[in-house]
Amino acid sequence: MTKRVAIIGAGPSGLAQLRAFQSAAAKGEDVPEIVCFEKQDNWGGLWNYTWRTGLDEYGEPVHGSMYRYLWSNGPKEGLEFADYSFEEHFGKQIASYPPRAVLFDYIEGRVNKAGVRDKIRFSTAIRNIEFANGKFTVTAHDLPHDRVYDEEFDNVIVCTGHFSTPNVPQFDGFESFQGRVLHAHDFRDAMEFKGKDILIVGTSYSAEDIGSQCWKYGAKSITVSHRTAPMGYDWPDNWAEVPLLTRVDGNTAYFKDGTSREIDAIILCTGYKHHFPFLPDSLRLKTANRLAAADLYKGVAFVPNPALFYVGMQDQWFTFNMFDAQAWWVRDAIMGRLDVPADRDARHADVVARVAAEDAGEDDYAAIRFQGAYVQELIDETDYPSFNVDGAIDAFMKWKAHKKTNIMTFRDNSYVSVITGTMAPVHHTPWKDALDDSLEAYLKN
Repeated sequence: MTKRVAIIGAGPSGLAQLRAFQSAAAKGEDVPEIVCFEKQDNWGGLWNYTWRTGLDEYGEPVHGSMYRYLWSNGPKEGLEFADYSFEEHFGKQIASYPPRAVLFDYIEGRVNKAGVRDKIRFSTAIRNIEFANGKFTVTAHDLPHDRVYDEEFDNVIVCTGHFSTPNVPQFDGFESFQGRVLHAHDFRDAMEFKGKDILIVGTSYSAEDIGSQCWKYGAKSITVSHRTAPMGYDWPDNWAEVPLLTRVDGNTAYFKDGTSREIDAIILCTGYKHHFPFLPDSLRLKTANRLAAADLYKGVAFVPNPALFYVGMQDQWFTFNMFDAQAWWVRDAIMGRLDVPADRDARHADVVARVAAEDAGEDDYAAIRFQGAYVQELIDETDYPSFNVDGAIDAFMKWKAHKKTNIMTFRDNSYVSVITGTMAPVHHTPWKDALDDSLEAYLKN
């Protein structure tokens, strides 16, 4: 095959795409020439932890939002690779909520087995992509050698994620606040806030988890400020939920209900932006963080230009296995196994239908089923190994119930693998007492 395909990013989505093409090649099929560009010096995307914040050693914005002590906030049974189980990787079944180092090792194990590292150009940032005469011109920057060059491709697959460019609001008084103000993107170590009164702005999963980490590692108190509604869990005694922050005066935070609190640090858990500075308007995805992303046929093919694909751009209940399903579908579309409608209106109609279906859902449970059905739809149209999607949905439903029962012990529960049918063991140490998040500590019997 004479086609050339550029994959932008070597995080879980980009690695899924590399694995999809490698899977076809391993079956003797003629696949395109693949080049993957990765800005960091290693694969893994957000799972590739760095101590750095702000800018990296080349002056590039730091991609990672990963922090020390992070444990999966959803059951691993909802994200397990259909072609590479946790049991295959670790030689045994492991508990349901692994820490970052364990998940990174698992991600890496599959791509090491597939042998795709030579397809990736590390420490290479994409500066620009243009489309003309049926071809994409990709402008890449080899950062260690400070060399900028152009290459031509038939297809581009954007796999850069959307949890690395922070949405940072302004509140009156920030400029004179005596403590530290940071976005979740720059949060690295909960130990920094031991013994301190923390204010968290936002009610996203990062607010829930960063607050829990600070509680676990000894913060004096956690106050969470919400715009619309509190998270509503049964929080510990030193945890409070209050209405939206209005202003800060010195070290006093004032809230919409007229109450105030003394605080030492403010952590903004206010979400992220889809950000593609290397793309012109004609190729740039512009969407909210939702399950039915705008302008993506089947959730992956860019409606205005179906030679361009995006993987992993949805809000997520499913993660790794959804990226796989998308990657296999994109691969087959590029290789001509699947038809992307030539008519733009037909592609757009698919998006409209998906948005309407998402909007018809009434709660998180409906959203989980909606995304599960989407994953199943893509699997049914490719040769990605089928797995028990309903079983993954069931794990998510139990996870939601366990969080409602006790937000600080939900990680102590176990679920059944949808790949092997094996029940996960109970972890040797309750999450709140497991202060060492290393691979070695987690895997010991």
